[in-house]
Amino acid sequence: MTDPLVVLPGFMADARGFLPQIVHLGVDRPVILRLPTGGESVEHIAQGLLPHLPPRFALLGHGLGGDVAIDILRRLPDRVSRIALVSTDPLPEPPNVAAAREPRLVAARAGRLAEAMRGEVPETALAATEWRIEVLALVQDMAAGLGLDTYLRQTRAMQRRPDQQRTLRNVRVPALMIAGAADTLVPPRRQDFMAGLMPFGRLVVIEGAGHLPQLEQPEAVSAALRDFLAGPLFLR
Repeated sequence: MTDPLVVLPGFMADARGFLPQIVHLGVDRPVILRLPTGGESVEHIAQGLLPHLPPRFALLGHGLGGDVAIDILRRLPDRVSRIALVSTDPLPEPPNVAAAREPRLVAARAGRLAEAMRGEVPETALAATEWRIEVLALVQDMAAGLGLDTYLRQTRAMQRRPDQQRTLRNVRVPALMIAGAADTLVPPRRQDFMAGLMPFGRLVVIEGAGHLPQLEQPEAVSAALRDFLAGPLFLR
């Protein structure tokens, strides 16, 4: 039986953050969407999702959703069959990056969420494609729908992001890292480092994409995920 796929979108993203992949992969398997919105830390978000997960499943996460996916794997190592992480950073947020979020928090609280989001996902974080403006517009629309409270909680979760290196070294399931070649927020070298921590980890770099490869080059990402999910399982 094909394991269901649990999808965890990234920072201020709803189902549309993975819509091309949900449509593509949902042909072959159940796809369960869970938004990482239920807490102010990665651990609290993961804990809140546990009662809503199937007995056995594969995981797919982007950014903050990827961090939550790693924490779910830490808690449920015998129930996760494989894990795919897109634009995910396994290390704690550096103090200067965490501090840079504070002015954006002020702007968001003052009613300028769109301005704050332009700082979170600047144009330079995406590849210079013809559709970059459309992807950025979708980022803004998803953020507007999720609203200020979600922005505040997810920002705190990012600032308090745990060090996941020990967890990744203990991963005994197939693991796929997907990186956009032009990602300036989580560069491919950081994701290559993450893949190297895991015994069965590997990296796929998507050309013509930045921090949101699943939206910038959806066909390439969907193909990589399809092949990964259909591949053999390694023995623990």
